[in-house]
Amino acid sequence: MLEPLIISTVTTVPGLDLDFITDEPANVATTIQLLLLLTVLSLAPSILILMTSFTRIVIVLSFVRQGLATQSMPPNQVLIGIALFLTFFIMAPVFAEVNETALTPFFEGEIDQEEAFYLASLPMKEFMANHTREKDLALFMGYAGLDRPETLDDIPLTALVPAFAISELKTAFQIGFLIFIPFLVIDMIVASVLMSMGMMMLPPVMIALPFKILLFVLVDGWYLIVQSLLLSFN
Repeated sequence: MLEPLIISTVTTVPGLDLDFITDEPANVATTIQLLLLLTVLSLAPSILILMTSFTRIVIVLSFVRQGLATQSMPPNQVLIGIALFLTFFIMAPVFAEVNETALTPFFEGEIDQEEAFYLASLPMKEFMANHTREKDLALFMGYAGLDRPETLDDIPLTALVPAFAISELKTAFQIGFLIFIPFLVIDMIVASVLMSMGMMMLPPVMIALPFKILLFVLVDGWYLIVQSLLLSFN
């Protein structure tokens, strides 16, 4: 009689111990640091959206597409790609400073993880503070019961990040309003011409679309939009 064959597979991860019940506090501290690091990495998309120039850029590009009334042209993938690489271009000095002051010393073992997080947050906080309205920052500082900050270190990220986000939204909508004006003028002119000709059943949007695209191409619209975005972060 054949005995049943039992195959046991054990999967181990080298250097990773998630056992919190131990007599060695150092192991627990290392595990907690690893979990915190994984949490930060999982929040990377949110950090990219809310702590960089990405929000303003992608909203302005979306306003351009809405003003042209080209529906899904350019596609979302193209707009996101352009916004992403423009973000990398604008944030390059900030990322370089983070790498020089925090990441490189941390990887070389010159500073610990806590100090690396602090040093990495300083360039990001400086960038966000330069583009955050004082009124927006005062809203969150006041709600948290914090005093008026004297230095950049006095501003916590929990207040600076949402203040920066709503400041970016306001700025993006202001730029979007200016973008809509010439397109709105074209729509009004086309609608007036069609009504004077008695063609009220013909959709004005269909007739205005070629003129919008022609105007946008003649003035080199994409160049002007990107130039305006770059100058807005100076």
